[in-house]
Amino acid sequence: MGPHPAVAAIRLAVRRTLADLAAEAGSTFTPPARTARPSGEVLRVDSLAGALVGAAGQAGPGADPGTTLIGNAHRHPSGLPRTPAAPGSPLVLVAVSGGADSMALATATAFEAPKLGLRVGAVTIDHGLQVGSAERAAQVAERLRSLGLDPVEAIPVRVGRDGGPEAAARDARYAALDSAAERHQALAVLLGHTRDDQAETVLLGLARGSGSRSLAGMPAQKGRYRRPLLELDRAATRQACTAQAIPVWDDPHNCDPAYTRSRVRHEVLPVLEKHLGGGVVEALARTARLFRDDADALDQWAALAERDLRTGEGALDTAKLAELPPAVRRRVLRRAALRAGCPAGDLFARHLETVDQLVTGWRGQGPLHLPGGVEATRRCGTLVFRRQGD
Repeated sequence: MGPHPAVAAIRLAVRRTLADLAAEAGSTFTPPARTARPSGEVLRVDSLAGALVGAAGQAGPGADPGTTLIGNAHRHPSGLPRTPAAPGSPLVLVAVSGGADSMALATATAFEAPKLGLRVGAVTIDHGLQVGSAERAAQVAERLRSLGLDPVEAIPVRVGRDGGPEAAARDARYAALDSAAERHQALAVLLGHTRDDQAETVLLGLARGSGSRSLAGMPAQKGRYRRPLLELDRAATRQACTAQAIPVWDDPHNCDPAYTRSRVRHEVLPVLEKHLGGGVVEALARTARLFRDDADALDQWAALAERDLRTGEGALDTAKLAELPPAVRRRVLRRAALRAGCPAGDLFARHLETVDQLVTGWRGQGPLHLPGGVEATRRCGTLVFRRQGD
């Protein structure tokens, strides 16, 4: 009998991502020879929920009586023995909050990665925003170690105030994940975002009027970060954890209406599903994929256009800029502003629309002040971006 359908779907999604990573790393893996278990020897079993070993020390269901666990191997919640990759093999880290999404991801990664010669570790972040958060982070870390993940870190962070509580927590979390990935020389960091998260992101981008890049949602791959579960819904991760007796923690912030994403999740999306019919989440996720294809193409066009219209002094030729389609021109302006020092998270569509007026609606207006102390000025038929004081 095979695994639960939700477990199988998550493993398949993770396997595809890990296979790409293993190919990039040139990783190879030769499974260890199977050794007959001496008579009377009791198999070593480390179970997350204690469900795989009975009181008499018998192996759990699905165990192979002719297989001995080698070295520091652990028995996976599936009941199958899992032998870790050799020391020094490429490492993949999983970001784990303790919720169903990330625990399902961590469990599937622990099951699939050794087959491809990849080591698996995990990082759980203590944002310090709730009473007992340090203890919960320690509990999550212990659960991950019981799955055989190594290294496992519970990292406390300090959440600032810039951009609001959600953005500040996200910035602190990613800074800690980046630091851990560099410290352990990880090949990638896996994130447990699902199709539901993608739908919420698209709605938030639509409400903010942030343009097609925002409507494109979260990418499956960006730098060291990979999101294997973007094509699966949140219900699948919970079903997978239930099927494998994986304990999960439901963050109360996810139900707190003080947070915008929580309101979208528990108020906006249910209303849309009720009045527009089922399939809204899937449709929004599909919209994100379509917008991402368009946004990627426009970004490539903008990169080529910027190279052609940049002057020897590094300014932008306004006559050539004016000839570009607005969607491409504003991307060129954004690239130039970011290069001059504008923080990406603070540069919005309204800023670019104002800068665009220096190209298409020039009436002699003076310099424009952008986030990060950057100034945009039209001078002698060119557009110059520079940080004030430079």
